[in-house]
Amino acid sequence: MFDKPRVGLAGDPDSSWRLVADIGGTHARFALADDYGALQGQQTLPCEEFNGPADAARHYLSNQNVGSIRAAAIAVATAVYEDHIAFTNRSSWSFSIAELGRQLGVKTFRVINDFTALALSIPRLDREWLVPITPDGQREPNAPRAVIGPGTGLGVSGVFHFGERWHALDSEGGHVTLAPADEREVEILGILTRRFGHVSAERVLSGPGLVNLYQANCELNGLTAEPLEPADITERGLAGDCDMCVTVLDDFCAMLGTAAGNLVLTLGARGGAYIGGGIVPRLQSMIGNSRFRERFEAHGRLSEYLADIPCFIVTAEYPALEGALASLDNN
Repeated sequence: MFDKPRVGLAGDPDSSWRLVADIGGTHARFALADDYGALQGQQTLPCEEFNGPADAARHYLSNQNVGSIRAAAIAVATAVYEDHIAFTNRSSWSFSIAELGRQLGVKTFRVINDFTALALSIPRLDREWLVPITPDGQREPNAPRAVIGPGTGLGVSGVFHFGERWHALDSEGGHVTLAPADEREVEILGILTRRFGHVSAERVLSGPGLVNLYQANCELNGLTAEPLEPADITERGLAGDCDMCVTVLDDFCAMLGTAAGNLVLTLGARGGAYIGGGIVPRLQSMIGNSRFRERFEAHGRLSEYLADIPCFIVTAEYPALEGALASLDNN
């Protein structure tokens, strides 16, 4: 929390409006919330068109019919552990939390990790925004919940019920070392290890990770990789137009299943695994028939522990905005 400055974009303590944002490597999403907690004015802006968060926020607020804001919370796709924030997947964007609070002209200002925000949103989402990956399983209502999501990067978090409130973990679990689950994955990760040195889960379970996985599969099979983008691989794989892309999507789902199972075991997340991010919602038509669930449960002596735990795809359009708002409500 920062002292209110003399000048800024807004700064009226009597205003009922609060600004929330979710800023990733590609898009900056904004909304306003009133005292009743209803989000409105949602807008998605391309990061590449702005010099940083303050510039994007100014543009957003200039198009809203509000006189001022009294508080703000921003979810960011990077680690938050000091005043200086540098985006992992948008190197040209960085800012000081204190300075951005002054620029926004608000007294109450929070910056949290985007997957901390997503985790905070999970208990607030209606069931219609949570699509089960069969089988549904048995969710324990107030048990911890694991949250993971491939997008531009790989977000990881968890949410816990304590003291009548839900609290989320600040985590950089997307950068844990990725482990293979069979001999073929040993070969794939060997290729990626020679390329990157350290192979994190994000090196495979993300948009750029789809490309890495495609290129490694091509090398493993003695084929020349085409210059494909993540969207190309997803489109061709879902359409069945490219056997290699079909294989890549199945590998992707299998490795995601392993990572989600690992996270559930680590957190004791009997409340379920929740998969967000921009990629998996597009794979709804095939993930249920992929190796995801098989690999989610395939954890040796703890397989039975995982068999009853449900997994959901988060399909809400702006879940991290709900989480950013929750971070203000929790204070």
